[in-house]
Amino acid sequence: MLYKKLKNTITSLKPKAISNERKIVLQPLIDFIQSKVTSNYNANLNFICTHNARRSHLSQVWAQAAAHFYHIKNVYCYSGGTEATALFPMAAKTLEQAGFEILTLSEGKNPVYSIKYAENEHPIIGFSKTFDHPFNPKNEFTAIMTCSHADANCPFIPGAEKRIPVKYDDPKEFDNTPQQAEKYHERSNQIAAEMLYVFSKISQLKNREKEKKAIGNRQ
Repeated sequence: MLYKKLKNTITSLKPKAISNERKIVLQPLIDFIQSKVTSNYNANLNFICTHNARRSHLSQVWAQAAAHFYHIKNVYCYSGGTEATALFPMAAKTLEQAGFEILTLSEGKNPVYSIKYAENEHPIIGFSKTFDHPFNPKNEFTAIMTCSHADANCPFIPGAEKRIPVKYDDPKEFDNTPQQAEKYHERSNQIAAEMLYVFSKISQLKNREKEKKAIGNRQ
C-alpha cells in the first residue's frame, strides 16, 4: 500500500487535465508498456537525460509509483544520463515533500538514496549514473528521452528496443533563485500527472480485457 501522504498527492493530481498535445507525446510509451503487459513480458523503462540529476530521476520514481498505484505488474523503472553527476538535492527533497520516504545510504559527490513509495515494496535506489551503467538493463528496454540535449546528442542507445522522446523543461534553470522550490514542485507534479495518465490507460485496457474474458466465459 502506498504511503498515505503520497497517496493523497497522487489523488490530488489525478483529475488534472493532460493536453491533447502531451497525450500524443505519451501515446508511444503507453503502446510500448501495453505491448509488454499483453504479452506477459517485463516492461523495462530507462528514463534518460544528460546528467541524470533531475528530470530522469523524477520520471523514474513517479513511473514506478504510478505502476504500483494502478496495479500494473512487471514494470521496472531505471534512469541514467549521458554523463554521471549527482541526484540534485532539491529533486530528492521535492519527492520527499510529495510523500516518498527517502533515506540517504551514502554521502559524497554522488550520494545514494533509498526512495520508497510503499512500506512493503523494494526501494528505488537513486544515484546519478550513465544510461549504460551496470545498474541499468543492457537490453530489452525502452529508452525514454526526458531532455532535448540527450535526445539530440544520443541518436543511438545500445540495447534499447525502442526510443521514445518524452521531454520536460529543466527546473535547473531556477536553481539558486526564489522560485526554485516552486519550479521543482511544478515539474515534479507535471511528470507525476503524466505518468499517472500513462498507467491509467494501461489499467483501463487491462480491465477491458478482463471484461471480455468474463463475457466469453458466460456465453
